[in-house]
Amino acid sequence: MNTPLKKRHITKQEINQLPMRQYEGEIVLCRTPEEARDAALLLQKERLLGFDTETRPAFRRGERYDPSLLQLAGEKVVYLFQIQQTGLIPELLEILSSREILKAGVAIDRDITELEAMTPFDSNGFVELAGYAEQNQIKNLGLRGMAALLFGFRISKREQVSNWARKELTPSQLVYAATDAWLGRKIYLYFEENGLI
Repeated sequence: MNTPLKKRHITKQEINQLPMRQYEGEIVLCRTPEEARDAALLLQKERLLGFDTETRPAFRRGERYDPSLLQLAGEKVVYLFQIQQTGLIPELLEILSSREILKAGVAIDRDITELEAMTPFDSNGFVELAGYAEQNQIKNLGLRGMAALLFGFRISKREQVSNWARKELTPSQLVYAATDAWLGRKIYLYFEENGLI
């Protein structure tokens, strides 16, 4: 059990002095509909998933792209779905529509809207962690700030604007993407264990 919150805000300067940390567990990259189906069937057995997406950045006015990567973090493995290649297959849509499987992340409204624009589905079971943070007077509502405040480490945002539409993602991109989803799950569990939900 984690200790209840002692402080509700951490400055950028304080965050930058913390040790760096990243997800160190197993990462499974799904590039084909078959790989995605196998992974989704395993994920359907989970109660709680960390959730995030990555989209190729747009640098020109009016330019936009569909999400390239869907990240779902289970208890032991983070699955990364290259959805430009796998598609949002029915087994994934089942997870995204399930009320029984919670999907926790930060600033997820846009992610959900963009996924629904690709393939319509009824989104259920999504948990916006910034909402719980606000309810508990936490001032840092981003993933990086919450990780620093709750766990005492900082995460790298170096890959944030890298090209997520590449067919071959770099090891650094894989770890960055997995870390974001892993943290969504970890923060939800912290709130739950400390009675903040």
